Amino acid sequence: MGTMVEFSDSDLLRNKLVDPAWYRLEIGQVGPWTPSKDKASNNCLIEATVIRNADNGDEAFRGVPVTIQFNDKVKARGFIEGFLKALGVDVQAGRYNLEAAAGQQVDAFIENETYEGRTRNRINHKYRPIRTEEPATTNQ
Repeated sequence: MGTMVEFSDSDLLRNKLVDPAWYRLEIGQVGPWTPSKDKASNNCLIEATVIRNADNGDEAFRGVPVTIQFNDKVKARGFIEGFLKALGVDVQAGRYNLEAAAGQQVDAFIENETYEGRTRNRINHKYRPIRTEEPATTNQ
């Protein structure tokens, strides 16, 4: 039978480094809270896909998947608040279902970082609401 491996277009784009900039993202699957490595807290992974550069409309990195990671420690919850506010949520004391973000769009700053000897895309909790004026797309 052989040892086969199959790649989707998304798989091949996963390791593509984007130029650091603000990007419009489509929020996809929102994972459940899972224990962190040290079991002292929980992480939530959110899969998103680059639509275009949010400032100039360039679609050179369209389709590149990125992961947003949140942690439920008290000192880390502010990052979740910023994400929700960028989605237009009026955050007050109470509970919020992150799964409601699936299918929505948000602008996030993507930078590059070196982690365990490998350079990767990273969203370091910089979000902003989508501006009402849309840039013209450059790749049509």
